[in-house]
Amino acid sequence: MVNEYNYRVLPEIAYGGDDVLCGFVAQNERISVSRIKAIKIVKRSIDARQRQVMVNVSLRVWIDEIPSSTSLVEPIDYKPVTGDKVALVVGAVPAGLFCALRLIEYGIKPIVFERGKNVVERRKDLARISRENVVDPNSNYCFGEGGAGAYSDGKLYTRSKKRGSVDRILKIFYQHGAAEDILIDAHPHIGTDRLPVIIENIRNTILRCGGEVHFETRVTALEIENNVVTGLYTEQGDKYSGPVVLATGHSARDVFEMLKARDIEMQPKGIAVGVRLEHPQHLIDCIQYHNKNGRGKYLPAAEYNFVTQVDGRGVYSFCMCPGGFIVPAASSPGQLVVNGMSPSNRGTRWANSGMVVEVRPEDLPQYDRYGSLKMMYFQLDMETECFKQAGNTQNAGAQRMIDFVEGKDSTSLPKSSYVAGVHPSRLDRWLPDFVGNRLRRGFVEFGKRAKGFLTNDAIIIGVETRTSSPVRIPRDKELYCHIAVAELYPCGEGAGYAGGIVSAAIDGENVAQAIAARYGLVED
Repeated sequence: MVNEYNYRVLPEIAYGGDDVLCGFVAQNERISVSRIKAIKIVKRSIDARQRQVMVNVSLRVWIDEIPSSTSLVEPIDYKPVTGDKVALVVGAVPAGLFCALRLIEYGIKPIVFERGKNVVERRKDLARISRENVVDPNSNYCFGEGGAGAYSDGKLYTRSKKRGSVDRILKIFYQHGAAEDILIDAHPHIGTDRLPVIIENIRNTILRCGGEVHFETRVTALEIENNVVTGLYTEQGDKYSGPVVLATGHSARDVFEMLKARDIEMQPKGIAVGVRLEHPQHLIDCIQYHNKNGRGKYLPAAEYNFVTQVDGRGVYSFCMCPGGFIVPAASSPGQLVVNGMSPSNRGTRWANSGMVVEVRPEDLPQYDRYGSLKMMYFQLDMETECFKQAGNTQNAGAQRMIDFVEGKDSTSLPKSSYVAGVHPSRLDRWLPDFVGNRLRRGFVEFGKRAKGFLTNDAIIIGVETRTSSPVRIPRDKELYCHIAVAELYPCGEGAGYAGGIVSAAIDGENVAQAIAARYGLVED
């Protein structure tokens, strides 16, 4: 028989391996260990609210029965696409890739256009940003196969659970090479070292089933007839016909400019901007696990999540990367932007997160002249100023955390994970006042909640601006196409409808289903 058990156990039991779990179950259920033929963790979550850290585990246990399989996944059978139905997908980001996979399930051929290089070739251009201060506008941390998510922590936790099946997305990642832990852990992540292979596997599925993926192919124009998109043009001058999915990611500023030039409606969207905050990971472990010795042998690198309100705007941590490092994420020359990521083992000695302040369109009347792109130009101005403050290099300005709060020079800086290097800089002076002042008060509040968090052992590095898309492209809530231009499907994070890998993937799947309905393959 197969039984399901839910326990609240010590970390050494939850992470001790199958033998330890079998012994625990046998003792608690008063059965012989020899009767347990297999055991499987189904769900696992850490509860660090009390001084004694506990782990909630859900187990599937085979008693007196040898299982034919313990897999948690029934893989999707992607079949070759036949017929003449196509969809044009602009962007090989999570939204675009998952849209393409779902289109294949419906028998629609996806043709994917990616302005950057494949996920392996991108690495050379990423290295040049730090080593040579050279940013390729088509191949960087934002652009290229996999988008900004390809070289990131691969965080798969999302609160967007009403738009589609989170479990389905996780299972597709697992089917393409992710570790089974992503199906189990409450806050799953893949890791920047594993994501590229998974993305390459997804691409191979698309190609094997008859789809197309065109790298180094920038889309420069849409073909629109009578308010209906009939196709697109590439930089090479080639024309492709079909409905168009815009899955460009949140940094495709030239695409936003192109849409504005064609009078396609967009709306400025609230964003969040600020800095990257970096602590020693051991310090975060001590704080979060209430133990001066840190996380010990069994617990993973600790995470944190802070949020408060300052003068009517949110101040919060974003994209927290335990055991991670900070990277230069500019998408064009003349910009300095930072982002964070972690390897799969979250094994570095640093912890970092974005610390950002909510900014709404009404907060920036001085940018009204840019219309729907006002938030984008505010982002750009912050990034340009940061680059200028860094002496027109990627060597980022940094300040110790308490020095920032108290408005002091940091005469020295601790060693940082930021690969392009840091130098002392008065971020308290050159950040916009309504950002810097709120950050200072937020840091003080977070320091009250977590003793030791506000420390000069931590540094802030500027600037973090790419938290989300600066625009929303309006679309029909049911048909997923643009409200005024038929056959144009704004999709994912870049269109303002997602906030991470999983929510973007779900949105891509929903758009694919809408296109299938348009072709009469599913009911509306």
